[in-house]
Amino acid sequence: MSLQDFHRDYRSDVLATVVERVASDEGPFPSEELVFAEMVMDHVSQVGISESPTICHWNGTVGNAKLRITGYSLSADETALDLFVTHYFGSDELIELRDSEAVATASEGVKFLLKAADGKLEAKIDPTHPVRGLVATLSSRWGSLDRLRVFVLTDGVTKSKRFASKEVQGKMVTIEAMDIERLFRHTDGKPRDEIALSLVQSIGRPLPCVHVPDPDADYEYVLTAIPGVVIRDLYLRFGSQLLEANVRTFLGTKKTVNKGIIETLKSEPEHFLAFNNGLVLVCDEADFERTEDGSRGLSFLKGLQIVNGGQTTSSVYFASRDDKTLDLSHVMIPAKIIILKGSNDDARERLISNVSKYANSQNAVKLSDLSANRPFHVQLEKLANETWCPDGSTRWFYERAAGAYNVMLLRDGATPARRKKLQEIVAPKRKLSKTDVAKYLEAWRGKPAQVAYAGEKNFAAFMSALDENPALVPNPLDARWYKGLIAKVILYKAVEQMIKTKEAKEIFRQGWVNIATYVLAVVGDRLGDRLDLEQIWLEQDISQPFRELLWDWALTVNAEFGRIAPGQQISEVAKRTAVWDEIRAAKFAGPSPGIPEMRQRQFA
Repeated sequence: MSLQDFHRDYRSDVLATVVERVASDEGPFPSEELVFAEMVMDHVSQVGISESPTICHWNGTVGNAKLRITGYSLSADETALDLFVTHYFGSDELIELRDSEAVATASEGVKFLLKAADGKLEAKIDPTHPVRGLVATLSSRWGSLDRLRVFVLTDGVTKSKRFASKEVQGKMVTIEAMDIERLFRHTDGKPRDEIALSLVQSIGRPLPCVHVPDPDADYEYVLTAIPGVVIRDLYLRFGSQLLEANVRTFLGTKKTVNKGIIETLKSEPEHFLAFNNGLVLVCDEADFERTEDGSRGLSFLKGLQIVNGGQTTSSVYFASRDDKTLDLSHVMIPAKIIILKGSNDDARERLISNVSKYANSQNAVKLSDLSANRPFHVQLEKLANETWCPDGSTRWFYERAAGAYNVMLLRDGATPARRKKLQEIVAPKRKLSKTDVAKYLEAWRGKPAQVAYAGEKNFAAFMSALDENPALVPNPLDARWYKGLIAKVILYKAVEQMIKTKEAKEIFRQGWVNIATYVLAVVGDRLGDRLDLEQIWLEQDISQPFRELLWDWALTVNAEFGRIAPGQQISEVAKRTAVWDEIRAAKFAGPSPGIPEMRQRQFA
């Protein structure tokens, strides 16, 4: 597939989504630009470049400065922020976006940061606008922010993908373009292609190493020691994307091992090389140069991933972030690097998975920690592919691996007609990611406050719950359970659609996702087994009497949020466990006898 073909197909997907939303009457007419932005933001979250983004379109002026953002992503610990600004052409032809134009677009986001940080913006924004909470956070927690990035999202092509950083209130803001070419590379290649490290540029020299090539093997081996400052800077730049193939996220500084790592960094940095077990990395390419003494040195790595040593990497970064006096100049970290060979992507990915598996075996990490390969996800993917809707011609899609839906379209939709047919069979609105499924299931079982943390945090909690209590789902998963899951998805989407219409937004001014989540939790709590989920599956919709009940319940949830925390952002209030206790105890209208989904039979 060419870049031009990819651009054509991506635009087709944008237009198809617009048509879907118009047909479903989801509020005001959806603009192509915002739909495009949502799709790209979802992509950068799925591939690990950014945490789960919040769609938040806002523009305004302060003095002569034009400010604008389309969305943002704030890390759970509120130390890393990504802003997204669009430059959308909406053309059938591929258009070049000049670097100067990309930087000008980014400057609107940079100015937003500047005005928010100096406290001059909050008073100019409607208190009910979702961006108000972000502005308040920036104003109050500016000193805690450690990484700031502005992404220009465009359907054009930029010559550069990264631009000169800008300084805002003493902090450096990096600027990147997520253009159609970069999206194409992610789809046609691998997201880790983004991660490249030039040691000559970073530290001014190649690293001494032991290089073990093997012409008969599918990899080469390098043994070296990487300076702590290099690891810190890599994590600062790429964050969790660097650890995408690692089986564990950061477990925190209170874990015994991590406390030991930090103590060594502080008191005996020169002994870190001796005390630490080191890192295991994989990469797609490596270059070598001669060191000063004439020996072989490692100079460049591309397609880099840390598959073992996530705790060491994260500890080095967070320790240096939290203690500015920490000196990493004497810290060296042992590293084993696997250079992948061969052109078979599936074989390379299997090797990465096995390297990760066996490199972590000394820490008793279960195979189930490799989330996408857990039986739960494999079985759910199989059920989604094999279970057709009652009309016999359409089905839902479970995206076990990030980007799998687009891969399916690319693989089986070789022509525009075939692609359109595929999108009719598996509509984009019926695509479910791993974090989507975690959201619906956890809300249903009464965890809406946890779900409010969104994305990876809720997903990790869901996986932990499955580990602690496997009986939460059938083993193996079966079609009955799967249909019940889809019914819960339909319920959630029905509520969200109702409260996001243009007329409804006069009542529901913010927090639509959170309100829909809490309503789904109330349904699970109040109706539970009394609700015939099979009926919803058969209709792929809900009845009008049931819709009216859910509308009443959404009104109650919205009113409760206003009573509990008047004037506050629902997205933040929803994260409090005590709020769920109060909403759960509220008085909700009872179901009328005419609701066909209410039957005395179980289906869960």
